[in-house]
Amino acid sequence: MLDCAIIGGGPAGLTAGLYATRGGLDNVIMYEKGMPGGQITMSSEIENYPGATAHNLSGMDLMIPWPEQCQRFGLKHEMSEVTRVSRNEDGTFAIHKSDGKSENAKSVIVCTGSTPKRAGFLAEDTYFGRGVSTCATCDGFFYKGKEVAVIGGGDTALEEALYLAKICSKVYLIHRRDTFRSAPNTIARVKATANIELVLNAVPEEVLGNAMGVSGLRVALKDGTTRQIDAPGVFVFVGNNVNNQVLMQEDGSFLCDMSPSGEVIVNISMKTSVAGLFAAGDMRIEAPKQVVCAAGDGAVAALQAIGYVDEHFHN
Repeated sequence: MLDCAIIGGGPAGLTAGLYATRGGLDNVIMYEKGMPGGQITMSSEIENYPGATAHNLSGMDLMIPWPEQCQRFGLKHEMSEVTRVSRNEDGTFAIHKSDGKSENAKSVIVCTGSTPKRAGFLAEDTYFGRGVSTCATCDGFFYKGKEVAVIGGGDTALEEALYLAKICSKVYLIHRRDTFRSAPNTIARVKATANIELVLNAVPEEVLGNAMGVSGLRVALKDGTTRQIDAPGVFVFVGNNVNNQVLMQEDGSFLCDMSPSGEVIVNISMKTSVAGLFAAGDMRIEAPKQVVCAAGDGAVAALQAIGYVDEHFHN
């Protein structure tokens, strides 16, 4: 039986694996069906990870050493897809895999993250990471003093537009309706910000660019005309899909308590409502969605898992 099963191999999962093995758990497997590293490996440049000061450091460059460091202390990486985590009658957990096999574990840390939704316009995927972004905190600084476009009409889109307005010379806020799905005070702040231009009743059609990256965005307006917005950065905030499928049980319920939007409810110790089950990184409630924060979550979850296993199985 595993001391700890870690589901997901991004920054949260890898850090959980490092802390769990170095902290004394003997049999720890990280399940990640692809190459470890997570979403950040798609970022073209990283400037805000503490201590990572190399110029032109990509997300892939940042993450390459992490698996080797973890495996040095005994973490095993199994390239399997976990389809479901369930609770056994004795309080342990069953890890069900897509090949029909299963493993039992004393504790589980789920770090499956979330996936930003795409807006669906032409060339969005082509230029993702090369001018199209879903993280203003990560990439906004690259457009300091430049014009950018923000797509969306919810709280996140408006808040990120306000953040970018402090960095960029101008922010075009593009929304398919003429009203926003956001808090009234946030809407008021956006409307009062001089360098935010509202482009309403507008649907993005195509991101424009070349080998150097994004050069602009073409949007379709309600009156049937189109408008080209010249901006080297396009930020898409149309929601996230939480990767919570592994926690869904055969009857359609979830193994632990979830928020209405499908995020895992945890406390400050990354504990879920089920003893021995922890969640870390972008899939948990109120996640900042930053690599350094996900790594911190993973460390906290692993330390808690060590204490849980010691208390319940090593006495």
